[in-house]
Amino acid sequence: MLDPQGFDAGKKITGRKRHILVDTLGLLLSVAVHPANIQDRDGVALVLDRRTRRLFPFIERIYGDGGYQGPKAAKAAAKNGCWTIEIVERSPTAVGFEVLPKRWIVERTFAWLSRFAEPEPPRPPECKNPRHESGAG
Repeated sequence: MLDPQGFDAGKKITGRKRHILVDTLGLLLSVAVHPANIQDRDGVALVLDRRTRRLFPFIERIYGDGGYQGPKAAKAAAKNGCWTIEIVERSPTAVGFEVLPKRWIVERTFAWLSRFAEPEPPRPPECKNPRHESGAG
């Protein structure tokens, strides 16, 4: 098997986790994919490595969700540079869905990635002619 899968006991799913580092526009800077049984606080070291620090020396602050909280994530960030991990937490009084500052940028990038990962729906027979295809995307 090329891509091993793991079981995330917290979310009760089998599969893989993706860690991404994006800029303020949501453009990908670094990506790491690993089995789901590796915790987020351990997986952060795969994204915040020496290569990322060399490529993006100007990054000072990294925003993350609660999964990146704790000493393991802080140690991984400090190991390869002087990054500061700032946890974006949901308000304790919030009810239902709440857009979180900075966090929505990462979620939007995940939405972009998952949109393009879906298989293309089958075309009706009348659209199979190359003259009907569009170059816009």
